[in-house]
Amino acid sequence: MDIAQALVMGMQAWGIIGAIVAAVFLTIGMDRIDEDARGAYIFRPLLIPGVLLIWPLVLWRWWQIETEAAGWAPRYRAVRAWYGPTVILMSIAIVVIIITGLSVRQTWPADAVPVQLSDGAGQ
Repeated sequence: MDIAQALVMGMQAWGIIGAIVAAVFLTIGMDRIDEDARGAYIFRPLLIPGVLLIWPLVLWRWWQIETEAAGWAPRYRAVRAWYGPTVILMSIAIVVIIITGLSVRQTWPADAVPVQLSDGAGQ
């Protein structure tokens, strides 16, 4: 098995596990951990792509809330503490990406002559 096949199999396994977690969490777990989500079924399909990608975090947070390992306030404090630095890093990353994209942009060769692919007579 080469590296490409291993990567594809790993991504498939990640997606399958994510789909199972999404199905269980969105049908059973959501109602158990969030009182406001009880009976609200219309928005849950919108969460499927996110749960597919970050299912380990979803399982960890679900376990923390179910076992009451984290109190109410500390449960949200850790996430909010990263908002400021994350906004700054993402802003810097966007500027760096734009500058990099503009600096490595290729120019069209001056001696290349455009070639017409079809004459339009076939229409």
